[in-house]
Amino acid sequence: MDNVWFLASLWVGLALLATLLAIWFRISTALSEIVVGTVAQLVIGAAIGHDALGGRSEWVSFLAGTGAILLTFLAGAELDPRVFRRKWREATVIGLIGFFAPFLGATAVARFLLGWDLRASWLAGVALSTTSVAVVYAVMLELGFNRTEFGKAILAACFINDLGTVIALGLIFSPFTIKTMVFIIASIAVFAVLPYATPRFFAKYGGRLAVWAGSEAVLPAYIIGMVLAGTVGSDHILVRRLRTVTFGLLTPFYFIRAGSFVSVPALIAAPMAFVLLFLAKMVSKTAGLLPAVRAYKYVGREGWYYTLMMSTGLTFGTISALFGLNHGVISQAQYSYLVATVIGSAVVPTMVANAFFMPSHLLSASSLSEAAEALADGAT
Repeated sequence: MDNVWFLASLWVGLALLATLLAIWFRISTALSEIVVGTVAQLVIGAAIGHDALGGRSEWVSFLAGTGAILLTFLAGAELDPRVFRRKWREATVIGLIGFFAPFLGATAVARFLLGWDLRASWLAGVALSTTSVAVVYAVMLELGFNRTEFGKAILAACFINDLGTVIALGLIFSPFTIKTMVFIIASIAVFAVLPYATPRFFAKYGGRLAVWAGSEAVLPAYIIGMVLAGTVGSDHILVRRLRTVTFGLLTPFYFIRAGSFVSVPALIAAPMAFVLLFLAKMVSKTAGLLPAVRAYKYVGREGWYYTLMMSTGLTFGTISALFGLNHGVISQAQYSYLVATVIGSAVVPTMVANAFFMPSHLLSASSLSEAAEALADGAT
């Protein structure tokens, strides 16, 4: 399709459809956008031709890339420094286990059971090592766990888990050259200055520097978001405006584009690849996380809920898979298996956790605590 305005209207229409489906089925909008992109490419591609959605066109790639950068920046900025200081040991242990267990498990399955080459297997491990901060945060916010110590601990552990994914993606797949050294040194300098200066430097130069170095712009974006969590993250008006632009305009292009690259015929032709990858992530995550979570006195439903929330995946999983596809690390068929697995890991653990293991007693205790604090404030 060469008509840019028609194509733009089509993408906006798909974004609107995805939003309505998310509201109707009460699921993550990002998840519905990926599914809509997959189905739209299948249906429209069969009727018109390959790449009918124009997902590889420059303007769509630009909007999608910008959305990914801002999304990862906001994810880093969501971290509450006060919570992390209180829970840093717990978050670090559980977060690192949540990263390494599926990273090694999925890599082994991809390499020895599916027969993928070494780089593709490592990419599978990175993509399936993630925990979805977006999904977990949405669930915590919707149910009210974000006000409890339990929910804050989960969010802090999610951050460490995804930070491991971000670092692994950069270390394993970014070419290490003199440009990389310049990039690292410049990034460290920027990280040190930004909390006392302004994020405009990154907005103008950060993405260009990462691309020039052969890295991925989402990598410094996530870390800069973390560094600025205590400054920019506490500016609720600015964060709200960034969220409006990011989620209202840019991320639909990113997630719909990611979904449009999924090959449904490839999934139908080899469904066991999806099944093995999904089991690799779920089994390795659960086997690694559940003992660690219980070691920090989260038992019964709390332990299982914590573990299942940490087993979700979406944003960084699709970012990692799309990075591999764009850089020739994996094929489109392998990309399709990985994204399908990521989508499954976003849906299944969340549904099981909320249906069978929700620690609702923590919400009641939190409500009583808030009421007591309100009465105490009124008395004084």
